[in-house]
Amino acid sequence: MTESEKGLRDRLVDVGVELVAGEGAQALTLREIARRAGVSHGAPRRYFPTHLELLSAIARRGFADLAGRVTAALGDGTASPRTQLAALGRVYLDFALGNRGMYELMFRHDLLESGHLGLRDTSLPLFGLLVDLVGRACPHTADARTVAGSLWANLHGIAQLWGWGSLPLATGTGDFTPLLRTALDAHLGPEQGR
Repeated sequence: MTESEKGLRDRLVDVGVELVAGEGAQALTLREIARRAGVSHGAPRRYFPTHLELLSAIARRGFADLAGRVTAALGDGTASPRTQLAALGRVYLDFALGNRGMYELMFRHDLLESGHLGLRDTSLPLFGLLVDLVGRACPHTADARTVAGSLWANLHGIAQLWGWGSLPLATGTGDFTPLLRTALDAHLGPEQGR
């Protein structure tokens, strides 16, 4: 791939990232991305033979962004596993609520299942980190992967219900921190000293 081809490919993904941020995942059509990139509506097919591949490339950027935020939040990794899990949970929820369109796109089953452009390879390390931290926070847990999966599902549910406005309405609070703390307690047991 020449430098100009790589530049156009990257520009198409950049436009998709901007479009999903501004208008949501439903706005990500090949035609609209091409129009905003200033190319013919057939041009994206040169680099992304299917719409799914372009969407996967855009979602990959979301996973990279989330991974970067998690890495920054965890710092040097010397904090306790529970503290790191709380930081990871906060970053996850902040990302989900601040990037609703990208978050929706990232977790579309058809994109993850297809395996296009290694999207699973980009998303699974985050889950692996969650499993590792759960295993270290609860060394007595027989299956850290299952506990991590349940915790992730709980965080995902909080993100969705909070984003829809249901949880703030039901709980009467404007802060998801108590819900995050409760989720951690439910999956890891109560924090010692509290």
